[in-house]
Amino acid sequence: MKYLSDQMLIEVYHRAVDLQLDAAFIELLRLELNNRNIRIAQASA
Repeated sequence: MKYLSDQMLIEVYHRAVDLQLDAAFIELLRLELNNRNIRIAQASA
């Protein structure tokens, strides 16, 4: 994950959510976003 730019990480996160990928993978991305202090607005269902 450290090789991804912040922008790329954000794009990957959004794509993973849109494609409803594995919840564990999305959580891993969320943790990395939090580690980098990047806040993503949660879309309401």
